[in-house]
Amino acid sequence: MALAAAAAAHGAAPGGTPGHGARLDLSRPEVVDFIDSVVRHDGLRPRDVRRLLARARIDPSVIARISQPIEQVLPWWQYRSHFVTPARIEGGVRLWRGQRGLLTRIAAEHGVPPQYILAILGCETFYGRITGSDRVLDALATLAFDYPPRAPYFRGELEQFLLLAREAHLNPLTVEGSYAGAMGAPQFMPSSYRRYAVPPTARRVDLWHDWSDIFAAVARYLQLNGWDRGEPVLAEASVDAGANPGTPPLALTDTLESLAARGIHAATGLRPDTPAMLVPAETPAGPGWRVGFNNFYVITTYNHSARYAMAVSDLADAIAAAMGGAAMASPGPPSAPQAAAPAAAPPGPPSARPVAAPAATPPRPTPAPGRT
Repeated sequence: MALAAAAAAHGAAPGGTPGHGARLDLSRPEVVDFIDSVVRHDGLRPRDVRRLLARARIDPSVIARISQPIEQVLPWWQYRSHFVTPARIEGGVRLWRGQRGLLTRIAAEHGVPPQYILAILGCETFYGRITGSDRVLDALATLAFDYPPRAPYFRGELEQFLLLAREAHLNPLTVEGSYAGAMGAPQFMPSSYRRYAVPPTARRVDLWHDWSDIFAAVARYLQLNGWDRGEPVLAEASVDAGANPGTPPLALTDTLESLAARGIHAATGLRPDTPAMLVPAETPAGPGWRVGFNNFYVITTYNHSARYAMAVSDLADAIAAAMGGAAMASPGPPSAPQAAAPAAAPPGPPSARPVAAPAATPPRPTPAPGRT
């Protein structure tokens, strides 16, 4: 068991990442309650859990970073400029061409167009190149016990991380990810890793190095969260003079008909009763608007931000256009399962097949607790 092995191998050695804060105090009542809970519910050995958590360090920088997500500080047009770039478009095209057979098969199986799988990976980690350098144990312990606004959620993710380490034979002392504890090329939180990264065989899933696992996990996430095969994501909107769009919620609370009655129009061929949401899309010249549909909402469950979902949609459109557009429509009903074509070599880590490098380290979207 990786959890026990890590605890035993490192129980007495000094640890933690240099520059982090103090070690987690195991005598704190909330920490004691957490240990008791995971031991009681998950069958973990108390000694292993205590020895592992004794290695966790509270990292104040985690609190600072999660308190200022990029989605909340940039208007849409600036946010978009960080994620829909020539380098990310080229990177998506290169990855698609290099993994065409595998990506096409997985997209057809799950009913999710390839460009959306790629665009999520492009926005999240620049196709696996920037997966985070925070030790996940420290990040989750910090947020679980020193971040009151979301403490219950992150305690749940810390518990899921302990279980993931046991099941996937991960060393919980060395796994690195985002400052919120998201891991791998898709930046899955531990609960999502366990829920959506299902191995096709008895081997363990690898969301850092195996494109088959990475593509399948993202496609499975979108499919199981309600992706509608063959349906659109976004449409541009016009607003009549004098109409008051208000502050729209990030939810499908309107229809195209109800929006039109308020003076908001989207040029689509969809039925008037199609569920929809109004999406602010600020421009340098002033307010702008789009209309999102069910598949847009599904993307927001991956990261609870309209700007993020628009960036994914725009990057997907740009990648598809660069690939030749016509062949990039939503896949139809899946055909009978086909064996994947043999690769010239086993898939290596995304970083082993570099895509076009950005001029500087690009920003990453806020790791989203919604990815559960």
